[in-house]
Amino acid sequence: MKIAAGQINPIIGDFEGNCRKMEAVARQAREAGCGLVLFPELAVSGYPPRDLLERRAFVEENEKAVARLVDTISGIAVALGYVEAEGDFLYNSALLFEDGQVLHRVRKRLLPTYDVFDERRYFEAGSHSEPVVWKGLRLGVTICEDLWNDKEVVRTSKYRVDPVSELCEKGVDILVNLSASPFHVGKPAFRETLISTVAKRSGVPVVYVNQVGGNDSLLFDGASLAFTGTGELAARGAFCETDLVVFETEKGGDQCVAPQATCPEEEIFRALVMGTKDYVGKCGFKKVVLGLSGGIDSALTAAVAVEALGAENVSTIFMPSDYTSSDNDVDTCNLAENLGMGYSVVPIAPMFDAFLGASEDFCREEHGITEQNIQARVRGTLLMACSNKTGALVLTTGNKSELAVGYCTLYGDMNGGLAVISDVPKTLVWSVSRWINRDKEVIPTRIIEKAPSAELRPDQTDQDELPDYEVLDAILHAYVEEVKSPEEIVAMGLDAEAVADVIRRVEINEYKRQQAAPGLRITAKAFGCGRRYPMARKIPG
Repeated sequence: MKIAAGQINPIIGDFEGNCRKMEAVARQAREAGCGLVLFPELAVSGYPPRDLLERRAFVEENEKAVARLVDTISGIAVALGYVEAEGDFLYNSALLFEDGQVLHRVRKRLLPTYDVFDERRYFEAGSHSEPVVWKGLRLGVTICEDLWNDKEVVRTSKYRVDPVSELCEKGVDILVNLSASPFHVGKPAFRETLISTVAKRSGVPVVYVNQVGGNDSLLFDGASLAFTGTGELAARGAFCETDLVVFETEKGGDQCVAPQATCPEEEIFRALVMGTKDYVGKCGFKKVVLGLSGGIDSALTAAVAVEALGAENVSTIFMPSDYTSSDNDVDTCNLAENLGMGYSVVPIAPMFDAFLGASEDFCREEHGITEQNIQARVRGTLLMACSNKTGALVLTTGNKSELAVGYCTLYGDMNGGLAVISDVPKTLVWSVSRWINRDKEVIPTRIIEKAPSAELRPDQTDQDELPDYEVLDAILHAYVEEVKSPEEIVAMGLDAEAVADVIRRVEINEYKRQQAAPGLRITAKAFGCGRRYPMARKIPG
């Protein structure tokens, strides 16, 4: 028996388009000799639909799309994810059908409500797990989180029930899982460990299909999987690309295994490229614009944008001030030439002077935070004006380290529609940039090697106000992603004064982050929907 995993990139609410994709993939799977094709969790509507589920018309369109697929797909069985309505209740469900006949329905039992997930806001949980007999095989159909309760691999279990164990106790020949599992660095490898363990313990093959593509901040990497009953990898789908993955149940491992990313830097770059391409395209834009500073953050953002959209669709503006190094003029020009993207120069000194003349309280010689922020806001205004004039989406260029501690200007360098690298810590910005240059110099070497600076006053560097980025990122990783206490972080060997200062900055800048452009999530804990802290609160310390 050949089973296919249809690794598609749905658009949320595009029922017509999502149906066409599934119909085309089902034909392809049938022509490849497959008897069953799997599609991801909520493939009909796209995942996550969020509060669109509160609109009855949305749910009804989803039901009409399911009926269309049942009627139009023939010659192959299909298992897909959809929204099931029963009275006033909604279920995150899977449907198995073949040649116009519905064979089985499954309701997701484990509804995650942590990190970026909030499924209990919308769905009722399923009450039981039953296998279905199909072609003489007992199939155990599960939906995403239903698989994520293996006590050996998932150490911090959040659920009392284990749907996989229940299915295995009732007897199954194959387990399948329809998933929409968001990406973060290291997640693909963890999934393989989890699914291999489940297959080996249950003694039956496991076929896992995952959504691919970017939906707002969430990135879905695909990398669908099939493991034999001995826990051996038999098939793997492409990373961050659509794919049709075929698994033959009678054969052993290593049947159709797409290569993994070679390193975390490649994972990050390819995920950011996919996320940028999908966010821009799914939101109806074709072109982007960003400000180049001569620094590493804007250089990496530009490299991602060109790879995602093509150089012809990327415009950049270099906006020097009286404090801008002459090296940056050369470096931004060389970067633009290397990437082949549009490049223009707009000096901001006249506009800065006009702002300073508006009030006697402003003073160029003071170089205070007010005067520094005016420069950033002039640049942000110019970029937004360019966006208004050309229809290009503004990409912001700040990294996670800066956003965490508020080292950014509200309504200035934070202006824009997508924050491409806002979940990439500064130390990873350097690492990914070096990876981009692995074969040839794309980002000028001097950009990578120079001391980072906002250049908003004379001889300024980031380290005038912040700890070294290696120290800063270590503190931030421990505090934001690992949720460690200040005492635990100090016990790691980090300076107590630096730890207290960084944590204070993180806490007092929540108001900035909640006004920031949406960013692409590549770590286990990103700012945004996965980290929900109040702005008005008592700040510790």
